[in-house]
Amino acid sequence: MTPAASDRSFRPDIQGMRALAVLAVVANHAGLPFATGGFVGVDVFFVISGYLITAQLVREHGATGRVRFAAFYGRRARRILPASFAVLAATVVAAMLCVAPALRPQVLSDAIATALYVPNLAFAAQQTDYLANTTPSVLQHYWSLGVEEQFYLVWPALLVAVLALAGWIVRRTGRRMPAPAPAVRLTVLVVMSVLLLASVIACVVQTSTDQPLAFFSPWTRAWEFGAGALAALAVREGADLVRPPSRLRETCTAVLAWAGLAVIVGCCVLYTATTVFPGIAVVAPVLGAVAMIAGGRGAPRFGPNRMLALPPVLFVGAISYSLYLVHWPVLDLVQASVGYEHPLALWATTGLAVASVPVAWLLYRFVEEPSRRSRRSVAVRPRRTLIAALGSSALLVGACVLALTVTSATPLASDRIAASVAPSAPPVETAYVPANLTPDLQHATDDDPALYSDSCELDSKASAPHPCRFGSGEQTIALFGDSHAAQWFPALRRVAAGAGYSLVTQTKSGCPAAAVEVDYKGAPYASCDAWRASVIAQLQADPPDVIVLADYVDPVFEHAGDEASQWEHGMRSTIDALAPHAKVVVLADTPDMGTSPVACLSAHLTSADACARRASTVLDSATRDAQKRTAAALGVPMIDLNDYLCGTSCPAIIGDTLVYRDSHHLTATFAAELAGPLGRRLAPLL
Repeated sequence: MTPAASDRSFRPDIQGMRALAVLAVVANHAGLPFATGGFVGVDVFFVISGYLITAQLVREHGATGRVRFAAFYGRRARRILPASFAVLAATVVAAMLCVAPALRPQVLSDAIATALYVPNLAFAAQQTDYLANTTPSVLQHYWSLGVEEQFYLVWPALLVAVLALAGWIVRRTGRRMPAPAPAVRLTVLVVMSVLLLASVIACVVQTSTDQPLAFFSPWTRAWEFGAGALAALAVREGADLVRPPSRLRETCTAVLAWAGLAVIVGCCVLYTATTVFPGIAVVAPVLGAVAMIAGGRGAPRFGPNRMLALPPVLFVGAISYSLYLVHWPVLDLVQASVGYEHPLALWATTGLAVASVPVAWLLYRFVEEPSRRSRRSVAVRPRRTLIAALGSSALLVGACVLALTVTSATPLASDRIAASVAPSAPPVETAYVPANLTPDLQHATDDDPALYSDSCELDSKASAPHPCRFGSGEQTIALFGDSHAAQWFPALRRVAAGAGYSLVTQTKSGCPAAAVEVDYKGAPYASCDAWRASVIAQLQADPPDVIVLADYVDPVFEHAGDEASQWEHGMRSTIDALAPHAKVVVLADTPDMGTSPVACLSAHLTSADACARRASTVLDSATRDAQKRTAAALGVPMIDLNDYLCGTSCPAIIGDTLVYRDSHHLTATFAAELAGPLGRRLAPLL
């Protein structure tokens, strides 16, 4: 992503690698079908950065015996921050015009994190699923710059410390070691390898337990930079530890470079949004990049160097940093302006991706290059450069804080009042955002069931059941499933209380009662399988009178392909285990609107009907059909209240009540209003 570390270390093949990496990322973000794994281009950038920065630092340390940290950080600030801040400022201004009002505060919060060099940590804290986000941040691509900046902050000091340690070890064991320079290099390689192995292990382990943190954390990504650093240490410019005969060396390195290129291209084509990433999957593109760097230096005639050094490729490589910065706002701002509920066609995203190239050239020509190369910029003392960088950050943060104050006062409702209506089939749609909307758009995402605040809705880490009991009736209803079961709690609690029953909940986010293997935020959900098995065992040992099963029927399956059969098999397994012990009833899944209606409504205060979705679209999936088919085949009653949510279309507002708190969860307020219809359909089983 970032420019070359030094012109003296310029290698055309690495410039070509930059072009390959950025084109992969842009193609992936544009949705091109042959680049489903193009996100690995960022990992290629990380390796390149680690290689170039380490080579530069080692050269300086070898020539002078020290590293001038102020000069190093000054150079990095000149090369990275002017273009970064220019795009950041322009994007925020454009977002205030294009993004729905409900999303603007989040844009500004993300901008503040970006200006403070920690956007990746902010996205990790938000549990952002980078590969499956339906309403991504317009600044989401800055996460990788955050990781790089954090790497630059730590790596020079760590490298100098390890070099000093290596020198001390060599001096203490001088006679038993080879010549000092190779000895120091060997010692540094060993120490760095140990540190980076710890990062690799952390990456793999963290991906299985907290994928968003593994994706955005500088610690779990550090080894990718380190892999490039090890390449720089192992193969110095102009001197190898081992030199085989020239022709053989060129042949071997050519094969290595071509193999690395093949691996990277293969990852771009074969990886998808369902690939568990980073985890073990990130090893392939990283090693591919290392192979290209190591092989490219020694095989200019037989390797891919000539292809990578073609003028068009070098041009894209030169503007790769600027292209990375501008392409995502170009794509996402246009998508935001038309609404995330209306995904852009492939021809449109392709056109936008192509259009971002001249925009990137303008940024490169008039911002990036002058800040790097002009005499005036180069002549500025490093301390002044760093002070200017901090001042720019402070200015951007202040502007965003002020904008947050303004946006928080933006009205998110019309001036009309809507009457309350009783649930009906079909529902009574309200075609505007009423001033008395409950919950209002500002607080919609927080209108979840009390199970969450009571710690009864288990998170992704929990594997042991945690049943919660509500009421004192002798007879019991058990609610079992994922968050789509939890969303029915307000209604079912009223039904249970009215019938003199107690209600026991067994719910866990993202974990269906149906025995299917699913992913959670990009990683296999091992704790789900353990939790489900334990809950079933508890229900068998101490059976309630009625068990209500409710699930989100369109999760990300761990094994792609024939999801309907997987769902049918998993549902049969659970019902067969429970039906001999208690009455089992299935609640049909509610609509999946695709994106949260909240953002759409905030942009259509007087035309809320624009945010409704066709029932045939949001209620159409193979797994929904499998749910109905399996319940009928097993003779299990199925309660479908979707006729209270949808007619020919599914509105976002019914009466004065907001129906959805996100893309596929009901608000607790609206769910409670369905207690009457749910109670009438459940009554024959009580």
